[in-house]
Amino acid sequence: MLNKIAVLLVLVPSIIVVMASDPDPINDLCIANSADNSFSCKNSSTATVEDFTFSGIKFPGNFKNWFFSKGVNSNDFPGLNTLGVSFVRADFDVGGVNVPHFHPRATEVVFVLKGKIYSGFVDTKNKVFAKVLEEGEVMVFPRGLVHFQMNVGDGHATILGSFDSQNPGLVRIPNAVFGSEINEELLEKAFGLSSKELSRLKKRWCVLFCFECQHNF
Repeated sequence: MLNKIAVLLVLVPSIIVVMASDPDPINDLCIANSADNSFSCKNSSTATVEDFTFSGIKFPGNFKNWFFSKGVNSNDFPGLNTLGVSFVRADFDVGGVNVPHFHPRATEVVFVLKGKIYSGFVDTKNKVFAKVLEEGEVMVFPRGLVHFQMNVGDGHATILGSFDSQNPGLVRIPNAVFGSEINEELLEKAFGLSSKELSRLKKRWCVLFCFECQHNF
């Protein structure tokens, strides 16, 4: 009996990890019929090479607010459906910031294509792992942990990121806190702010980041 319990204790964490990841594909390909229905595949006989190529990140985005990112997930690129991967390009003007955020469904690996980026993440003990990355260097952000980037170079910077999920999800901390409908009294108590200070912070957040809410990283 004890041996059976020991086996279960070993197996259960592994099962949980498997269940938390994107499922393995059971076909060579499954081009989604639509972004809203990834379980329904187009007839594979109608597939073309265009279903498996994407040109939407060839050029830098709009640098309004000093930062722009374009995610390439299964919603934008149906050929990724069921393959368990996705991609992103992010462009930074001088001083541009990708605010603290996390991806609930994926680990991310970033590659600095151009420039110098201060990059890091915070673990569940609030320990910060951060450094300045230069061109050609790579950093990984474990799934679900808060991470961030800032251009600390003298010119534009670009990073490329890959995820182990076809749709990693995105929660930007400022947007989640100030752009949602969380009770304002709770926020005042949580941050030790007066109602006027909170209102001022929300207005400042909107000026800086409301545009960015439209884009997924």
